[in-house]
Amino acid sequence: MLVTGFFHAGITIADMDRSLRFYRDGLGLKIYFDKLLDAEYLFRELDLKFDNIRAVYLEIPGGGYIELLEYRGIERLSAACRPCDYGSGHLCLYVTEIADLVDRLVALGGSMRSHGIVDITSGPNEGAQSVYLRDPDGYSVELFVKPGANES
Repeated sequence: MLVTGFFHAGITIADMDRSLRFYRDGLGLKIYFDKLLDAEYLFRELDLKFDNIRAVYLEIPGGGYIELLEYRGIERLSAACRPCDYGSGHLCLYVTEIADLVDRLVALGGSMRSHGIVDITSGPNEGAQSVYLRDPDGYSVELFVKPGANES
């Protein structure tokens, strides 16, 4: 077997404090660590010349991390694109109380991609709900309520 587990998904962001309001305060993810990275191997691994990277790991309940990366001392451009554009990505998180969470994330700088919460009416996820948001930098975050999760 080649893959043995999941460690993290990285998202490059423009402003750490703004992104933490979205991911930590909005989604309720806990900080695992918050460090400045400037080890020599990073410059070779990334083949970039920058001063340092502020890296924050946020714990995902159930395992793994979201790694927020704010590069410093280098020109940075937005990579925001549509979900259909190759090279784009998104992360999908299981959630509950989706409507309240969407309202909170929009108030913290997120924006809706879909026009409201979507009921999934066919296929293997029939009965689920989903919504696509953009984080403050335009990265797609899908919120997903498992089928039957809202039933009593």
